[in-house]
Amino acid sequence: MMRAALAGSLLLLAGCSLLSPAKEDDRPAGARDFPRADRPVAPIVSTRWSSEEARDRVNEADDIMDRAGIRPGMTVADIGAGEGYYTVRLANRVGAKGRVLAEDIMPEVIEALSRRITREDWRNVSVRLGAPEDPRLPENSFDRILMVHMYHEIAEPYAFLWHLSPALKADGELIVVDANRPTPQHGTPPRLLVCELAAVGFRLEELIPKPTAGGYFARFRRVAARPAPESIVPCTIKAETNVN
Repeated sequence: MMRAALAGSLLLLAGCSLLSPAKEDDRPAGARDFPRADRPVAPIVSTRWSSEEARDRVNEADDIMDRAGIRPGMTVADIGAGEGYYTVRLANRVGAKGRVLAEDIMPEVIEALSRRITREDWRNVSVRLGAPEDPRLPENSFDRILMVHMYHEIAEPYAFLWHLSPALKADGELIVVDANRPTPQHGTPPRLLVCELAAVGFRLEELIPKPTAGGYFARFRRVAARPAPESIVPCTIKAETNVN
């Protein structure tokens, strides 16, 4: 059951981009068949949303993992893993019979995370360098894919989600945690998130506020085949209003 607990209302429509035309050669080759996001993309300013100690004090990771239904033996991908806050807690939750793949697009982050994984001896974790348009995940491999406080930093959401989709198992779920604010302010309005994921075949199953995680929790399932890249119609922000 979906519960909408949103502070504002964002009206979206599918249509042609309202942004000025841009040259295609400034985009990764793997993204050029896909439409651009018709919204700003937040810059990556830090690999840390908050300190691990502060997040643990409010039981953030356990709460999100409980809501996501993560259990021992599962295989989980942590996209935009950063310093590994969720990575190591996921590894502990899925146990020795489970697996965690930590992905990030910054080589220096992957190197630092690899050192942490080795130092703390997490034998059920592997790391992978992804790309802005493709997380480079193995197909049909994951029970859950988590994207925590990073969706607003995805520069090529349609290409990225299109490439991510086959990595989920048939009954797998995509979990997004983000703040309910405009993308330039390091958040994603929920209706924008739902629209962009629907464009590549995902359906929202649950949306609930999670103030202890800095925003909301959204759970998606893949319910349709991936569309042809050139047929994807980008979500366009038409108007934004605030309501009491």
